[in-house]
Amino acid sequence: MGIEDNNMRNGRGLSDQWADSMVVRPRTTERSITVHKKLVLGFAISILTLIVVTAIAVLLSVRFEECAGESSSRGGNGSNAKFNGSRDGNGNHKDEEAQPWRHLRLPTSLRPRHYDLRLSVYMDNFTFSGEVNIEFECVNSTKFIVLHTDRLEVEKVAVYSDNKKPGVMRIHRQFHYPGNQVYVIALHRELKPMRTYKVNITFDAQIESELLGFFRSSYMLQGERRYMAVTQFSPTHARKAFPCFDEPIYKATFRVSLRHDASYLSLSNMPVEASISDDDGWVTNHFSRTPRMSTYYLAWAVCNFTYREVTTDSGVVIRLYARPNAIQSGAGDYALHITKRLLQFYEDYFKVKYSLPKLDLLAVPKHPYAAMENWGLSVFVEQKILLDPEVSSFSYQMELTMVVVHEICHQWFGDLVTPVWWEDVWLKEGFAHFFEYVGTDFLFPKWNMEKQRFLTDVLHEVMLLDGLASSHPISQEVYDATDIDRVFDWIAYKKSLKYVIVPLQDYLMTHMYSNAGRDDLWNKLTEAMQKEGKDINIKEVMDCWTLQMGYPVVTISKNYSLDHSVTITQEHFVYDREARFRDPDLFNRSLQWQIPLTLALGNSTYKSSEVILWISNKTETHKVGRMDDDMWLLGNINQTGYFRVNYDLHNWRLLIGQLMTNAEIISVGNRAGLIDDVFNLARAGYLPQNVPLQIICYLPQEREFLPWHAASRSLYQLDKLLDRTEDYSLFSDFVLKQVASKYHKMGWPLALTEGSIIQASYQTEELQREVIMLACSFGNKHCHRQAVSLISDWISSNKNRIPPNVRDIVYCTGVSLMDEDVWEFIWMKFHSTTAISEKKVLLEALTCSDNGFLLNRLLNLSLSSDLVPDQDVIDVMIHVGRNPHGRHLAWRYFREKWDILNSRYGEALFMTSKLISGVTEFLNTETELNELKEFTQISGGGAGPALARAVEIVEANVRWHSLYERQIFQWLRKSPNG
Repeated sequence: MGIEDNNMRNGRGLSDQWADSMVVRPRTTERSITVHKKLVLGFAISILTLIVVTAIAVLLSVRFEECAGESSSRGGNGSNAKFNGSRDGNGNHKDEEAQPWRHLRLPTSLRPRHYDLRLSVYMDNFTFSGEVNIEFECVNSTKFIVLHTDRLEVEKVAVYSDNKKPGVMRIHRQFHYPGNQVYVIALHRELKPMRTYKVNITFDAQIESELLGFFRSSYMLQGERRYMAVTQFSPTHARKAFPCFDEPIYKATFRVSLRHDASYLSLSNMPVEASISDDDGWVTNHFSRTPRMSTYYLAWAVCNFTYREVTTDSGVVIRLYARPNAIQSGAGDYALHITKRLLQFYEDYFKVKYSLPKLDLLAVPKHPYAAMENWGLSVFVEQKILLDPEVSSFSYQMELTMVVVHEICHQWFGDLVTPVWWEDVWLKEGFAHFFEYVGTDFLFPKWNMEKQRFLTDVLHEVMLLDGLASSHPISQEVYDATDIDRVFDWIAYKKSLKYVIVPLQDYLMTHMYSNAGRDDLWNKLTEAMQKEGKDINIKEVMDCWTLQMGYPVVTISKNYSLDHSVTITQEHFVYDREARFRDPDLFNRSLQWQIPLTLALGNSTYKSSEVILWISNKTETHKVGRMDDDMWLLGNINQTGYFRVNYDLHNWRLLIGQLMTNAEIISVGNRAGLIDDVFNLARAGYLPQNVPLQIICYLPQEREFLPWHAASRSLYQLDKLLDRTEDYSLFSDFVLKQVASKYHKMGWPLALTEGSIIQASYQTEELQREVIMLACSFGNKHCHRQAVSLISDWISSNKNRIPPNVRDIVYCTGVSLMDEDVWEFIWMKFHSTTAISEKKVLLEALTCSDNGFLLNRLLNLSLSSDLVPDQDVIDVMIHVGRNPHGRHLAWRYFREKWDILNSRYGEALFMTSKLISGVTEFLNTETELNELKEFTQISGGGAGPALARAVEIVEANVRWHSLYERQIFQWLRKSPNG
C-alpha cells in the first residue's frame, strides 16, 4: 500500500485531499473477467513481449557517477517493508549507520514528507540560487542526514526539531561525498524514531548547457536568439537542481516557488497559486502543493512561450506551450486536441480520474529524449509534438501521436503509481508502450495499430535485440546508478504487456500515490483468477519470462508416420550460436519457458481451427489431428506469442507454396510473422540462406501493407550486410524483380496543387510509400527519374509540390543522384523552413549524398556549430553511417570526436547508446571489428554495455559474411527470379 502516514504528528502529515477527491467509477459485476489457462499463458508471453520491448530501451546507457545505493528490498514485493529496517531484510541498522554515505543507496533511517522549494532564476548569466526546507520523519535513530546533491554549491544548512521542544540542532560536521553524489550532515545528537524534523539548505548552481538537471536551451525568433530553461530529472538528476532524497520510493509533496525576470513566464507541475510582482521588475510565482510524488517527476520551466488551451469535460485545463511563432501557426493544435480526447479515454478505461487540475504540454527546442512525462508538466522535444499538416507525412503524424499517447498514459502508470526501484521500470514503460497502440487505436481505429503495427514495430523490433547473447531479463538487479542505464532500453519498453488482463483499476487504486513492484502486479492478477475460481499462480508463470533473458525458438517437426504426431522442441534463440561454447555458464542454465503454442493445419484450400499446446519441456511429442503429406503446419497463430517458430524444411516448402498460390488462407499477421521469422532464423544459422529469399517471391501477389512492411525491415538488415560487396547488384536486382510489378501497379501519389492536400486511404498510402521506398532504395530507374523530376520542379519553380508522405524518399534519392548544387539547395531549405517535421526530413536527406567531401562537411558542421540542434547531431552521424559511401566516414569521425560526444551526451540515458549502436551496427569487416575492439578497450567507461553489445553485433556481421555470403550469391546466380 506504500508508505503509511499514521505516524505523522501535529497534523503535519501529507495531504490526503488528492486521494479523497479521487473519483473512481464503481466496477460492475457484469464485466467479470474470465481467463482460461490458454489466455493466461498468452498473457504471460505478451507481458513478456511488451516488457522486453520496454526494458531494451533502457540499456541505452547513461553515464552516472556512482550514486545511491544498495538494493532496497529487491524484487518488488510490496512497498511498506522498504522503509522498515535494512534493505536486506535482516534489520541490521548498525551496519548501515557506520558510514552511510558510502552505501550506494540512501540509508532507510529517514523518509521525506514535504519539500518547500524556493528558487531564483537568473537567465542573464544562467545561474540559479535556491532554498529548500525538507520536512522528514525519522524511522530509525541516526546522527546522519544523507541527501543527494550533484553540482550544487551548498551555502548554509540548519536542522530543526519539529516536536514538543522545537529548536535548532547542533551540526557536528557536513561534507559532500561525490562518489555517491550525496551531501552528509552529521549531528551531535541522534534523531529519534517516530519524530519529525526539518532541514533547511541554501545553495547555488549553474543552469547547465547539457540536457540534464536544470538546463538551458535556445531558439531563434525574428532573427533574435532567445533562451529558456527547463528540467529533466529522470532518472537521477533532480539532485542537480536541489538537495533531495533522489530515489523513486521516497515520495513526498512539494511546494515550488520560482522568482525570475517578469519578461519570462514560469511553469511547474501544479497551477500558480499566487503571483507577486516586485518593484525591481521581477515576479515570484508560488505553485500549489503537489500530490505525493517521486523527485524525478518534479518539473519546472522558465521561458518566453505562449500557449493555447482546451478544457476537458471533467474540468482539467490542458495547455500547450511553445515558441510564439509555432503557436501562432497552429503547429501545436493537433497534439492539444488529441490530448483532450486521451485524458477522457484513459479516465474511462482505467476508471480512475486524472489526479491534477491541469496538464501542460511544453514543446522545447532541445531535450535528451522524445518526451518526459512529468506529472502535470509533460515536456516534449519539438519534433515529437509540433505538426504542420501541410508538410508533415503520415509517418511523422503517427510517430507524434504515439509519443503523446505514451506520455499521457504515464500520468497514471509512472506518476500516480511509480515503480519501487529501477529494476521494475518496465512496470511503467511496458504499460505506456502497450497503450501507445491501444490509445492510438481509440483515436484512429482505421490505422489498426494494436492488431497490426504492434507486430512489426514492437514485437519484431525487440526480438532483434533480445536475440543477442548480451541481452538481459526484463526485471534485472540494479545495485547502483551505473546499472540504471541497463534497464532503460527497448526490452523494458517493448517486451511486456501485450495482453493486459490485470484489473487495472484495482492495481491503480491500491498503489496510487505510492510505489509498486512486479510482484504487486502478479498478486493482482492471481486475485482476479481466484475470484473466477481459477487456481493459477501468475507469478510462477511469469517469472520464467521476466527473470530469464531472451526468448525461445520453437521447432515443429512433422513425424511422417501413421500416428500423425509432431515433435516440438524449444531452445534459447541467439544469433550468435557459438556463444554457447564461449560462455557456458550463461547458456548451460538450460533456459526453459512455459509456452502456449497455438497450432493449425492447412493445405491449398483449407485451414483448420487452432489448437493450443502447452510446451514446458525441451522436447515433447503431440498428436494434432490427421496430416496428409501435402498439409502444412502453422504455429503461433496471429503472432500472439513471444517466440520464434521453425519447421522442418519440407513444411517450409509447403508454406512457401501456399503463399505463392493463395496467401490469404494464412492471416495477415502470420504472413508478416513468417517473413520476420524466416529471415532471422536464417541469419542465426537455423535455416539455409535461400529460404528467406524464396519466401519473398510471393510478394508481387501480396496486397496488404503489413507483410510488405515486415519484408522491407528484413531486407533492410540484409541490404546493409551486402551493400559494400562486389556482387551486390545480384541482390539488388533480385529485390527489384519482386517489387517491380507492385510498384508500377500502385504508382506515385498525386503531386500537390495549390491549397490542396490529397490523401488516399491509410492502408493504400502506407503500402504505396513502402513500395516506392524499396524501388528507389534498390535502384529502380523509373523511381529515380520520378524523384529527380520532382526535385527539379521544386528548384525551378520554388514551389514544393512533392507529396508529404514521400518527401523523405524523394529528397534522399535526389541528393544521392544529383549534383552538389542540389545538396546546397536542400541545405538552404533546411535553414529557411520553420516547419519542424520538414527540418528533420531535409537534414536526413543531406546524409544521402555519395560525395565524401559533402558528408564530411555535414559531420563537422553538425558538431562544431549551432546550425544543427544538439539532439539532431546524433541522427546526422547515424544516417551518414547507414550510407554505404559514408559508413567509414561516420565510424572514423565517431572515434575522433568521442571525447566531445561523450562529454555532451554521456549522462543522457538513450543518446550515447543510440549513437554507438547507430554508427557501428552495419560495420562488417575484420578491420572494422578490430578497430571497434581497440576503441572499446581505450574508451569503454560508462558506455561499456553499449560498446559490448556493439562488438557482439559486429562480430555476428563478420561471421555471417564468412559463413553465408557465398551461399546467398550462389543461389541468386541460379535462381530463375534472380
